[in-house]
Amino acid sequence: MTHVATLFTANIQELSDIDARFGDGDHGITVGKIADLITAHIANVGDKSIKDFFGDLGTAIVNVKGGSAGPLYGTMIGGLGECLTGDETEIDATTLKAMFASMQEELGFISNAKVGDKTMMDSLIPAVEAAQGAPDDIAAIFAAATAAADAGCKASEGFVSKFGRARSYKEQTIGTPDAGAASTALFIKGLAQ
Repeated sequence: MTHVATLFTANIQELSDIDARFGDGDHGITVGKIADLITAHIANVGDKSIKDFFGDLGTAIVNVKGGSAGPLYGTMIGGLGECLTGDETEIDATTLKAMFASMQEELGFISNAKVGDKTMMDSLIPAVEAAQGAPDDIAAIFAAATAAADAGCKASEGFVSKFGRARSYKEQTIGTPDAGAASTALFIKGLAQ
């Protein structure tokens, strides 16, 4: 998660520039606030379980102001811990796959977006599917998920926006990646690092 925060912070301007083309232009700023919360929660993790860490972090992120990114990322990140018992002290390959699936499942409760809708799901769903199909090896799971998330983000350039402010631009959005797909690809890359 430290690497996620670092990548988010390093890409604030790029994510805002992407978002400014057909949206509010604040996605990078919101992602920067999320990065700050991640860093603060890591610094104060104490003896929290992995489950509680993700649950508490997700709840804090849900309340970040700045469009839909706070609730979406809060739900997704909180989802990483939903499948856990609270007794885990480390994450093995089977648990990691379950955490990826749980992340998507929780996000699915508040978003019905799918691949092709030009949202963060364009990166997340392929990443989760690739993680599930990877060998039971943590490095292999992360490598597959990262490659799929990057490919999903790239593919979003060819889609018409169907959610948010960008949907009013219809075909004009073709050729620009979705800002949420871009930040989600960074999120998966950060986890992998």
